[in-house]
Amino acid sequence: MLAACALWVHGEPPLLLDLRAERDYDHVVALFRRGQCWGAISKTNPAVLRWRDPVYRSLRELAMSYLHEYANKRNQKTLRSYAGPFDLRRFDPKLWVTNGKNCWEIGATLDDTRHRPLLTRRQARGLRLRDAIERKAGALAEHRQPRARRR
Repeated sequence: MLAACALWVHGEPPLLLDLRAERDYDHVVALFRRGQCWGAISKTNPAVLRWRDPVYRSLRELAMSYLHEYANKRNQKTLRSYAGPFDLRRFDPKLWVTNGKNCWEIGATLDDTRHRPLLTRRQARGLRLRDAIERKAGALAEHRQPRARRR
């Protein structure tokens, strides 16, 4: 939401792309265009699910760029569908710009939006688990988990 708001302040539409996963958490990124190509801004702790340069000719191409890195703790690749672009100007800015609370209404609307599949069922069944080097790369994070306080 912050990235979409920043883009809007700079004269670009505040667009989101919803990435839906199976047996995993969904992910939402802010979209932007440069010429005819799409890019994305994402802030998440895992290093591999972040920024995408504006080199993708379609939203499907952009969503597919997250496929190999999007995996659950059992190392299954879980990304299955996408929806977007979703324009936040459909909502009152008080809800998503200055609210200061969770924006559950927007999340619910994203969930209800028609998602397009990234894979066929056959392709999904054929995905291999992440190997050791992919697991190591997927574990790279910007912030460490906080330690439990000692008393």
